[in-house]
Amino acid sequence: MEKVMFIELGMGVDLHGQDVTKAAVRAVQNAIHRNSMPGIRSVLPDGSLDRMKVRVRLAVPADREGLDLEAVRAELPYGEVSFDVVDGGMLTSSGIVLTDKADKNDLIYVVVASVEVGY
Repeated sequence: MEKVMFIELGMGVDLHGQDVTKAAVRAVQNAIHRNSMPGIRSVLPDGSLDRMKVRVRLAVPADREGLDLEAVRAELPYGEVSFDVVDGGMLTSSGIVLTDKADKNDLIYVVVASVEVGY
């Protein structure tokens, strides 16, 4: 990315399913949910939203191998999207006492996202 214009941060949580993808999708949604960039076309070199660069950094606490980046990419409506996945986020107890062996564990997965937009 030659020029970064916006950086938005978000946090996403999966409370009971231990699904790192669900938490990552929610983190990206949280980062971009309340943003509008109406003048972005005027500052992009060719005015094309599809050529805009979007760099997403995800700090994930566990199960990196299960992270579905295509599901996360689907949350970003425009741009050439790239990802950087790093260790981070948080695992914390949900406070649930497990009584059924079918339950995976009692952990809450927290993912943090940084979404950079530029060209």
